[in-house]
This record gives sequence, C-alpha cells and structure tokens, in this order.
Amino acid sequence: MKKLFIVGNWKMNLTLDEAKILANKLRHGMANLNNVVDVGVCPSFIYLRDIYEILQDSRIYIGAQNMYLEKSGAFTGEVSGAMLKDIGCTHVIIGHSERRTIFQETNSMINSKIKTALSYELNPILCVGEKLDERESGKTEAVVGLQLSEGLNGLTSEQVRRLTIAYEPVWAIGTGKTATPKQANEVHSFIRKTVENRYGDDVAQSIRIQYGGSVNSRNAKELLSQSGIDGALVGGASLDSESFLEIVSDAAKLSYT
Repeated sequence: MKKLFIVGNWKMNLTLDEAKILANKLRHGMANLNNVVDVGVCPSFIYLRDIYEILQDSRIYIGAQNMYLEKSGAFTGEVSGAMLKDIGCTHVIIGHSERRTIFQETNSMINSKIKTALSYELNPILCVGEKLDERESGKTEAVVGLQLSEGLNGLTSEQVRRLTIAYEPVWAIGTGKTATPKQANEVHSFIRKTVENRYGDDVAQSIRIQYGGSVNSRNAKELLSQSGIDGALVGGASLDSESFLEIVSDAAKLSYT
C-alpha cells in the first residue's frame, strides 16, 4: 500500500508569528506519530524560509503554493523554481483551481510550470477539478480528462511518477460542500485510468491521487478510506493544528489496516 500523503495549503493566511506557532505545533504533534504517512505544508512565499527552518529536521515536507513557468527574468512579483529549491522546498502546488479561475491560468501554462518544476527536482502537486455547472451537466470526465491530457503533455513516464495529482472539485473548495466519498472515488478511478491509458498500469499505480475540497477532521477518515484516494490536500482545516493533526492521525490509522 502506498503511503497516504496529507498536505496543508495555508493559502493567503497567517502572520509570520501565527505561521511559526502553527509549524511548531505540527512539528511536536508529528513527533508522536509513526512514519507511515507523508505530510507537507505549503505556506505563503514570504514565510517559506522561516517555516523551513522550523521543520527542516522533521518529517514534514515544505512546499510552495505556486511558481512561475520561466526560470528567471523580468517577471515582477513572480517566484522561480530555483528560488523555491534554494530555500528548501521539495514540492509545489500547480494548477490550483484558484489559480485557474482567479488568475486565468491555462492548461498550457500549467504544463509549462510542471516541466520547469521538474527541471529543478521539485515534485509537482497537479490540481484538477470541475466547476458545479460542469458536474451538473455531466462534463466532469471531459473537463478533468482535458486538464490531465494538456497538463501532462510531453512528460515522460519517469517524470509523471514524480507527480501527485489532487482532484479538487471547484464547487467544493472553501464552500463547506464536499464530494461524497463515492463521487470522489469515481473521479479518482477515472484519473488513474486516464494515466494508465497514457503511461501504463505501473505508472498509474505508482502515483498518488489526493482529494481536496473542504476536507476536515470530520470527513477525512471516510474519504481516505476509499480505495482510490491516496491522501488529501487540505485548505482551511490545515490552519488549525489540532484539526490537521487529527486528519494525519486518521491517515496513519488507515495505513495499518
């Protein structure tokens, strides 16, 4: 069984002091858990180094919430893969729905970001997911399939093995709504089958597919119990140490079953 992978996306939240307090609580809380679950946090850009210094000797990965597709240059306000690697990041979220909808990122841009991240040995967490009207009109597989097809364009099997894919239905992010475990598992199965058709069963089985979308300590266990769900990308609940550690604890218990 693959290790479940739980990642906290802190988004645009917390002051530096609040972020440090949260990181220290997670570090101490993780010390009591066996190494059966992979865990990561993605703070704001400006706090990455501070949080890395708190967590560098722990079992918690540091990831960024985004990066730019070019390696360097006159791109005011952007952050490069080299910068992220330099300050200790191992992972980077790419293609989150908020980047797609608010900042109009296209599948082509997301594909370029993935390739750039991989060139710096950063491990991308590729987000895919449909909007409410797309689900209601039966277009979930078409939308997610296109995001995968164009997002993975030009990647080799070995590169794809380094990805985590996060299925995040847009209608469930920050809304309090959550896909039912059955709904989530169906899309996870579709994602894995799509990867299998393109790269073979071995690659499809090796990648981890997380669920994201209003994951919290009340629903995480049931979601993570599904056969096709390999972890969670947690938003609001990751800002509370007790809630996040409870999700990690549930994942650890499931790893023993």
